[in-house]
Amino acid sequence: LQFLYFIVNKTMPAYTGDGVTGEELMSMGQGLTYNDFLVLPNYIDFAATEVDLTCRLTKGITLTAPFVSSPMDTVTEDAMSIAMALNGGIGIIHNNMKPEKQADCVRKVKRWRNGFILEPTVLSPTHTIADIDEIKNKMGFCGIPITEGGKIHGKLLGLICNKDVDYQTDRETPLKDVMRPRSQLVVGKAPTAGRMRLEQAKQILHEGRVGYLPIVDDNDNLLMLCSRIDTQKSRDFPLASLDMNKQLRVGAAIGTREDDKHRLAQLVQAGVDVVVLDSSQGNSSYQVDFLKYAKNLYPGLEIIAGNVVTGAQAENLIAAGADGIRIGMGAGSICITQEVMAVGRPQATAIYQVAKVCSAKGVPMIADGGIQNIGHIAKALTLGANCVMLGSMLAGTSETPGEYFYSNGTRLKKFRGMGSIDAMTQGGESGKRYLSEAQTIQVAQGVSGSVVDKGSIMKYVPYLYKGLQQSAQDIGFRSFDIIRQKVADGTVRFDRRTASAQQEGGVHGLHSYEKTLFASKL
Repeated sequence: LQFLYFIVNKTMPAYTGDGVTGEELMSMGQGLTYNDFLVLPNYIDFAATEVDLTCRLTKGITLTAPFVSSPMDTVTEDAMSIAMALNGGIGIIHNNMKPEKQADCVRKVKRWRNGFILEPTVLSPTHTIADIDEIKNKMGFCGIPITEGGKIHGKLLGLICNKDVDYQTDRETPLKDVMRPRSQLVVGKAPTAGRMRLEQAKQILHEGRVGYLPIVDDNDNLLMLCSRIDTQKSRDFPLASLDMNKQLRVGAAIGTREDDKHRLAQLVQAGVDVVVLDSSQGNSSYQVDFLKYAKNLYPGLEIIAGNVVTGAQAENLIAAGADGIRIGMGAGSICITQEVMAVGRPQATAIYQVAKVCSAKGVPMIADGGIQNIGHIAKALTLGANCVMLGSMLAGTSETPGEYFYSNGTRLKKFRGMGSIDAMTQGGESGKRYLSEAQTIQVAQGVSGSVVDKGSIMKYVPYLYKGLQQSAQDIGFRSFDIIRQKVADGTVRFDRRTASAQQEGGVHGLHSYEKTLFASKL
């Protein structure tokens, strides 16, 4: 390694102890990926459970776990986004669908868990049970306040729940005939300030043994709604990523063409927390112009730009208003951009070099691509990323879109790159990511395949979380924020790995073995 350093820099590195610094590691004239190096351990004086994995996704959004599900049409829709948010991360809903459907996915996530539902869906007494059915099918819930004129903050007249309509055979029955009237409801009275504390609402729900608590003002006008199921979710998922209204956080991918302005408006109206400008090469006039347009129209909206692999690329997007930067080009397991286009960068080098710009500007980074295990996540966070985007690691879980199928007795699910011909032709939007949607001949930059069933991420993501805590403990510091600081000052050091060292670091010397990644005691 010292000889390589001499060839590149015409001088020998000063010896400062075991291993090399991050700068020395990345100054050897070669692009590195995760398997090419190891982080050297330091002194441990704390338990793994003390490691804080809180991270910044963007300038304005903080997560309790550094995990982001990729906006791929075989990875992230509403089910994945809900599960990711409950476990402290966030899901980015793919855009290879109609804008209305993508916005509906966002609404389903935002509705799934609410502290207070500030603008509840309401109906009037003249609506029918069929209208309740439509809301349930579309939004996934059935706790509907009935108000005068069907106005959101109108006078409360009654409430409809599942048990009120489940056994009604005539679905055209008016709601006034089946609703529980106002006189039979347990309600909460809002204080003068107009807001009730969530703990107060929980207490009333518990004492009244009811599922829903309408909260009204002195004139009996509906102000908001609270549900018992939501309060239970608060207890069961303490790490959940929540916005100011105690709703789950969710993101959505979007292109940068003129018709994407309509999609953006729909997503904002649906309550999206962050949008990701989805492009394999983000340093373009399309993305810069769209960034400026979106930030001007929606100044409070958090926007992640990319993808980039150099500091210069990142600087352009940060100058245009990006709140976060996405790193990676051609590193994903189903991506062939580096092979086909001869453009890209090994992921570890990309993260380290872009981090120099992003950390100086105070802009968080997402490492996107090449993640295969917990060790790779730890290395990405050590080199400068604030969180990681997961695609293939989540593929095949029960929360991903699509159906399972069997091949030779193995349960599988489809997984494809957004640059595959399948994705670009089926959804109609994926081609924009590669700036090729209008071309007569589309050149694939991804492949389609299948992955083995991994079960639910409700068990898988907690495994990643615990493993990452143990990794930080082995490195010797209580958070990856501290680890990145120690990389910068040379305290955290690295070793390059030869091919034989990589072989030694894996399972070897066995006739056969079974690799079980985790066991849950729950």
